[in-house]
Amino acid sequence: MTGAPVVFVVDDDPSVRSSLKRLISTVGLQVESFESADTFLQRKPPDAPSCLVLDVRLRGLSGLDFQRELAARNIRIPIVFITGHGDIPMTVKAMKAGAIEFLTKPFRDQDLLDAVRIALERDQSRHEQEKELTDVKQRFNSLTPREQEVISMVVSGMLNKQIADQLGTAENTVKVHRSRAMEKMHAQSVAELVKMIEKLKNSSEKTP
Repeated sequence: MTGAPVVFVVDDDPSVRSSLKRLISTVGLQVESFESADTFLQRKPPDAPSCLVLDVRLRGLSGLDFQRELAARNIRIPIVFITGHGDIPMTVKAMKAGAIEFLTKPFRDQDLLDAVRIALERDQSRHEQEKELTDVKQRFNSLTPREQEVISMVVSGMLNKQIADQLGTAENTVKVHRSRAMEKMHAQSVAELVKMIEKLKNSSEKTP
């Protein structure tokens, strides 16, 4: 991540866009506004924590449809919904799909700012987790096939002697592979190595 946090406002009412942009800017945040979901989708996602302040009722693609479209495109950006026509089923639907907040107009300025802060913190955390996972993947890919094989056995609970017997090699050779792999993975202990391999395993299971 290289940029400062940015808040995107999508609302088809120019006066609402202007007032929201002015409000959010008062707490020092960068704000970009769009008149429709389509215009937002033309923008390249930022390499920074971000969130979306989104009107439910938009011309063209509605806010809830837009939420589904973002999910379909794997654009994971926290959403704060605002509406003048909210109802309970609509709120439940939005929240179940992962919205941070659903504010019905008129809402307090502070309620919106609080929701935006929570959304940005959540996206910051997601970015950090993704970077950490990318780093672990790169370290794992830097291992030789035999080193990968050895640490897979280590994290499954096997001892050096058991690994040597299974691979048909000397125990000292296993120790060398294990030591080099631990160093490349930046793992200070087997427990730390297990956590890293679990992260890789979980991420691969989530990938379709």
